[in-house]
Amino acid sequence: MGAIASIEDLYRAHARLVFGYLLRRTRDEHLAADLLQETFVTATRAFLGWSGGSAEGWLLAIARSRLVDHMRRRHAELPLPTEDDVGAPLLPAHDAVEIEDVMSRLKPEQARLLRMAYVDGFRTTELAAASGQKESTVRMALLRAREAFRAAWDEGETDR
Repeated sequence: MGAIASIEDLYRAHARLVFGYLLRRTRDEHLAADLLQETFVTATRAFLGWSGGSAEGWLLAIARSRLVDHMRRRHAELPLPTEDDVGAPLLPAHDAVEIEDVMSRLKPEQARLLRMAYVDGFRTTELAAASGQKESTVRMALLRAREAFRAAWDEGETDR
């Protein structure tokens, strides 16, 4: 497993990244700390079955799952990410059905990347960690996905 020999090593190496993600999504320091704890409890239980790979991606996936579980239990909604949160202009607030229609016309990896960035609130550094790619590669893929979305949106405008 390389440099990660224990759950303590995993925590020391990645707790700040996971906490930062949770804090940006909840905007509540205490809730983010609680969810960080739940994330590492889950990671501890699953650690022996972890096959290695991207620790950041694995932990961010667990954190996202804990966050979604928490919000479902509380019947709460997460605040939408701001332009500063995602580091790129946000899509205009259009009807969700139209946006889903456009998303369905994109390549699956482009739609997934846009959802992770604009719905889940992952930053490019987190997306890079989760995918095992360079940050510059993720930025370029996100740019291309946004361009594809705009083209599909414009194409749909003529149909409406």
